[in-house]
Amino acid sequence: MLTYIRPENKTFVEWVRAYYKLFEAQSEYAKKHHPGGVSWNPNGIDAKEAAKQTSASASSSSIPPPPPPPAGGIPPPPGPPPPPGPPPPGAAPTPKKSPADMNAVFDDLNKGSDVTKGLKKVDPTQMTHKNPSLRATAPVPTRSDSSGSLRSKSPAPPGKKPKPEAMRTKKPPRKELDGNRWIIENFDSPNGPVEIEAELSHTILISRCKNTTIQIHGKTNAISVDNSSRASLIVDSLVSSVDVIKCPNFAIQVLGSLPTILLDQVDGATLFLGKDSLNTEIFTSKCSSININLPTEDDYAENAVPEQIRSYIKDGKVVSEIVEHAG
Repeated sequence: MLTYIRPENKTFVEWVRAYYKLFEAQSEYAKKHHPGGVSWNPNGIDAKEAAKQTSASASSSSIPPPPPPPAGGIPPPPGPPPPPGPPPPGAAPTPKKSPADMNAVFDDLNKGSDVTKGLKKVDPTQMTHKNPSLRATAPVPTRSDSSGSLRSKSPAPPGKKPKPEAMRTKKPPRKELDGNRWIIENFDSPNGPVEIEAELSHTILISRCKNTTIQIHGKTNAISVDNSSRASLIVDSLVSSVDVIKCPNFAIQVLGSLPTILLDQVDGATLFLGKDSLNTEIFTSKCSSININLPTEDDYAENAVPEQIRSYIKDGKVVSEIVEHAG
């Protein structure tokens, strides 16, 4: 219910102005003393004593009490609400931390190396890594692994072992021309060689073939072979190169010309080059047991690719030479 106050009644007008000043004073007090919210004193006094002090301060307040109602006039509005009492003893609120003073933080940073002068130095007799007898009572438990690496591998599930090759699901063989790319994969000991009629714009991808002979008819662009065991490749001619990756016991025969052969992580490979492919460059990386057969008048002559390299320092530079085994 709203009550209209006549302007000529100065008593009511002064009372309302004093009432507004009370809220303005409370707002200024909160902004000055509690900018981050009300902070509670964890070491406060007893609730009964706080209530007595609150009632005593309220009785000595400078706010005039409401005047008595005039005879026959409008009754005055109710007085201001009493201030909130202290919380009950059993439900004390959690003290709220005051916001951190960033000026003090920057003052410490400006000290430079002087900021560590107040730190306590640890005596060597108190260091657990120099005194194994202290590790039993150390607050931080010792790592169970001996490596101490932060990036340790998660243990494998108990009883789980990798599936043997015979129990793995075998995918069906595939020989397919996808656009200008031949895809040959998943052949395992076929009855005869896998033959392809290739063109100059074709590239050939051979993957996961075992005990398989693949013959390429015609001149093609490039060939890539990976993860194929005991695979043999017969090539007429190539424009680019043959890339062989992770193919143990690999064999290739070049009938025409071939610019480059790249072998990467190949353990055991035999290369047969023809008279038109004597300019072929062969690059090996992480390979072993690589033999290159060059044509002669009657047969082929086998030449081993060196595996052992000797390196030494000469004039401030590293010099590497092939180790020759004579005798």
